[in-house]
Parts: sequence; C-alpha cells; structure tokens
Amino acid sequence: MIPVTNFLNRLANWKTLLFLGVIYVSFPAYWFKNAGATISQLAGKPVDPIDLTFGFNPARTLAMVADYGPAARAFYARTELTIDLIYPIVYSFLLAIILTMLFRHRSNRLIGLLPFVVLLSDYLENAAIVTLLTSYPAQSMTVAVLCEVVKLIKWLSFGITVGLIIYGLFLRGFNRVVPAK
Repeated sequence: MIPVTNFLNRLANWKTLLFLGVIYVSFPAYWFKNAGATISQLAGKPVDPIDLTFGFNPARTLAMVADYGPAARAFYARTELTIDLIYPIVYSFLLAIILTMLFRHRSNRLIGLLPFVVLLSDYLENAAIVTLLTSYPAQSMTVAVLCEVVKLIKWLSFGITVGLIIYGLFLRGFNRVVPAK
C-alpha cells in the first residue's frame, strides 16, 4: 500500500487536481448526458440508468432492464463497457488526490485509497449490469442481487469519501482560524 500512497502523494498538487477536475466535469456535462438521452430515445420513453439508483431493490433492477427495450439495452451495455470504464478511473483519482492533499500530513495516509474501493465496486456493478443487459430475456435474480450489493458498497464508500473530504476541508478551515500552538 505504501507505494500507492507515495505515488498519490507525488501526484497530489493543484495542477493535477485542476486537470482531473476538468476531465471529470466532461462526463456528466457531455458524455453521460448524451448517453442518457440516447438510451431514453432508443427506449422510446424517459428511463434512468441502473447505476444511479439508490436502495436495495433487485426486482426494480430487473424491471428496468426489461423496460429499456432491445436497442436501449444494447447501447447501455456499450456505454458501460466504454465511457463507464474510464469515468471511475477519473473520479477515483480526483477524489484520491483531494483526500491526499487534505490528509497529507496526517498519520493515516491510507485514507487516500478509499476512492479505489468506489472504483472496484463500480466496476463490479458495471459487470453485473452488462450481464443483465446482454442476457435478457433471461433474468437472473442472483446477478440482480449482486448488482444491488456492489451498488450499495459503491454508494456507501462514496458517501464516506465525500464525508472525509468535508471533514478535511473543515479541519483546514479550522486550523486557519485557530492556528496550532
């Protein structure tokens, strides 16, 4: 783990943060916006991606897969295997850089690795979604449950990561107002 944290420590600077931030913004602003519109157009109605649902509801996931229709399912699977393979790398490094910059001088530098738990669970979620999309009309409750479990892990680890960023920002602000003696 130390080589990875050392790598993040060398990479963590404002220039890298800005670069990753710009790339990150392009995904929701352009790539996913267009992909979502195309999926809805191919489905013939407004539909949401499975990736962004919250809660544990495997039946809902299976119903969503059925609701997409063949063309939207095929396009969604391609999106998961292209755009949504790059996006987790971008946001994981962005979040890791932020955490590393905030907690660089703290004793536990492993905090910067938490975004990679999000990345791993996102990839497992994508694999489950692609399996559900490409195997339709066969529907596997087991794969749907697995999808929901890794999605829950993804959102939980993401929430913890964001919480740590807020905590780190609070500490930074507090230390500027009340300097250490």
